[in-house]
Amino acid sequence: MALQSPILSFLRLSSHSRSPILQFRPFLTRNHHRRHLQTSSTSPPIPDYAFAFDIDGVLVRSSDPLPRAHKALSYLQSQNIPFILLTNGGGKHESERVEELSKKLKVPLDTSMFVQSHTPFEELDEYKDKTILVVGGDEDKCRRVAERYGFKSVITPGDILTAHPSIWPFSQQFLPYYASFSRPLPRPILPNDPTNSLQISAVFIYNDPRDWGLDIQVLKDLLLSRAGIFGTLSSKNNNPELPNRGFQRDGQPPLFFSNPDLLWAAAYHLPRLGQGGFREALEGVWAAITGGPRMGVELEKTVIGKPFQATFEFAERKLLTHRADLVREQELGRAEQKVGRLKRVYMVGDNPASDIRGGNTFKSPRGMEWVSVLVGTGVHVPGSEPEWAPRAEVGDVWDAVRWAVGEEKMKM
Repeated sequence: MALQSPILSFLRLSSHSRSPILQFRPFLTRNHHRRHLQTSSTSPPIPDYAFAFDIDGVLVRSSDPLPRAHKALSYLQSQNIPFILLTNGGGKHESERVEELSKKLKVPLDTSMFVQSHTPFEELDEYKDKTILVVGGDEDKCRRVAERYGFKSVITPGDILTAHPSIWPFSQQFLPYYASFSRPLPRPILPNDPTNSLQISAVFIYNDPRDWGLDIQVLKDLLLSRAGIFGTLSSKNNNPELPNRGFQRDGQPPLFFSNPDLLWAAAYHLPRLGQGGFREALEGVWAAITGGPRMGVELEKTVIGKPFQATFEFAERKLLTHRADLVREQELGRAEQKVGRLKRVYMVGDNPASDIRGGNTFKSPRGMEWVSVLVGTGVHVPGSEPEWAPRAEVGDVWDAVRWAVGEEKMKM
């Protein structure tokens, strides 16, 4: 019997409330091609601790592997110490990204040990038979990821621009680019015939947007529409008698962000703006149009990814399932009878605002201890004071592994 436990909870953020809205679904193992990567009949016993690694700035920098990443992961596999990769990155299907990382790091990896920012979206079955808008990523790769997750009708801002170039006149020079991968809309945009016009049921930001102007324009139109019907304006907008002055109170599509990171470590020597930067830009435009907080209006949205509780709960359950699989047990209880409970997880990251904050603030439903370890190979500048203090600050990922293993030996 597969492990049955809640796996997905989304945290709805607002400028006025920080209380979580939880939506639980059972965790059903979806990976049918799992390999036993870390065990053999002569392997060391599986310990009661494990690791979660960020990727960009910890294992790779842009597309290049960091010098001692291979050494760190190879050591863990040789010692039968479980780990997962937990990243706010995305833009490709998990299987594709795992294959790339396995080659770069020269370490066998598997989707059972991999969580991207948008991986939890696969669990949102209520939108799979509806038309959704997917934003971000190169070309329409994120559309194809959503389709592999089971979403049947997926459009992109590029599809909309190709069909109606006047929607955003400042991307006309990019029309040949968008035309190379766009698809016909499932319905036309008919302002005078809303019943037969394109309607969007949900919006997902899968990865960092590339064309911020086009994407913000399309999102603005949807968020002010009636029931997500393109070309319409809700009559409830700016009604002071309604909550949120009527904004997002007329069936507009829910807005999901997969990654809150303002900055990330790329090839350039200084951090680059990420999906969190795009969200801030959208919120600025929204506030300028609606009056924003000074008028009591917020942009209602759901944000997942590190550092939020929802993503760490998802990752913890992924790690538990992977650990059970290493002892060839699909049921957690039987695996724990063999190797004991998992007690600690070392969260190794380069970004204090996501990795370290997440590791410090996560409240494990199973009572596990998460220990944050900050490396100096990414966003964090060694010698500066991190906004969230880690349990340990080290040079790189190999130093992080050595420190954590040393801590465990002291506990024995």
